[in-house]
Amino acid sequence: MPATTLLTGISELVTNEPATVAGHDPGGAGAIGAEVTGADRLGLVADAAVLIDGTRIGWVGPAGQAPAADRRIDLGGRAVLPGFVDSHSHLVFAGDRAAEFAARMTGQAYAAGGIRTTVAATRAATDAMLRANLDRLRREALASGTTTIECKSGYGLTVADEARSVRLAAELTEEVTYLGAHVVPAEYADDPAGYVDLVCGEMLTACAPHARWIDVFCERGAFDPDATRQILRAGVGAGLVPRLHANQLGPGPGVQIAVEFGAASADHCTHLSDADVAALADSGTVATLLPGAEFSTRSPYPDARRLLAAGATVALATDCNPGSSYTTSMPLCIALAVREMRMSPAEAVWSATAGGAAALRRTDVGALNSGSRADLIVLDAPSYLHLAYRPGVALVRQAYRDGVETNKAATSSLTAS
Repeated sequence: MPATTLLTGISELVTNEPATVAGHDPGGAGAIGAEVTGADRLGLVADAAVLIDGTRIGWVGPAGQAPAADRRIDLGGRAVLPGFVDSHSHLVFAGDRAAEFAARMTGQAYAAGGIRTTVAATRAATDAMLRANLDRLRREALASGTTTIECKSGYGLTVADEARSVRLAAELTEEVTYLGAHVVPAEYADDPAGYVDLVCGEMLTACAPHARWIDVFCERGAFDPDATRQILRAGVGAGLVPRLHANQLGPGPGVQIAVEFGAASADHCTHLSDADVAALADSGTVATLLPGAEFSTRSPYPDARRLLAAGATVALATDCNPGSSYTTSMPLCIALAVREMRMSPAEAVWSATAGGAAALRRTDVGALNSGSRADLIVLDAPSYLHLAYRPGVALVRQAYRDGVETNKAATSSLTAS
């Protein structure tokens, strides 16, 4: 039998289970909490305790009702939250684009074409170089509280390099996305249809065994609606589940295509029509907002309030990549969502945990309840509010993944077990 550990001295526990709040019917909230709003949605428990039973949560509730355990750890009045779920990242790459960032800060507009700079560096890198960079970024993410992460390919754009990218990503996480349709590479500039055929054919065959998801950058300068549909159909036929880069650079068909294909998530959602918002609200497709990209490109932020008011499910993610959002910090994204997108701190924390889990169609992470994965973070603060209240401060004191303190599991991957 695995040993049990009781975490006590928790000033405030975020469970993301509204039923844990007195007065809420356990059967009354939607599957992802859509019928409960505000701080109640977080299922807050004051003066709480959490029982870790092996790799799972065995019990949560008021400290005065805590069960016996093999050992007890007093957290000294700190807040505890589910580990962050980062449902959108691009971590398999080489090089950086600091000069491009500097140019943007002096007025140059962001465009999709900069991706090709990273493609060249990634193709030239060895497996060891890419693996070392992945490990560095994994450690950064874990240090800031991310316990589940999605990782895309998309900087190889040849059969061999895309297959290598998803294979390396699969060493980090089971939430791997095949993104051969990131941009059309330079060698196919005169034959974009030929590249789409490659993405749907030989490249897909090589990558699908290592991936769970398929994604397309459906934007001007990348892939048009016809190509996007062709690629998604091929991916679904190969057993992959759609998600989509949509409506980042301007109005477009991306969100509607995501909903049409039953995608788990439409990501960016910066430029939305009323019809787009309604489509998201009436579907199971999560609107994943990536404020790090707007911060790093000086672009307009998505209108989170409009989406939330319509009843859409909203997630927050980092979009970590070397060109337009070079951050692994979910706390930064929470602070930006509160300050720049007018989300409440409670809405932002829910979207960075339970919302991310919804975007990955996961029910075992993003919340703390009996039977969920024992992925949680301890803040050097008495409340989750400090994540937005104290931006830029390293508040994550420790993280547990599968019930193990991460300083004791530094070499483990952010897998989706």
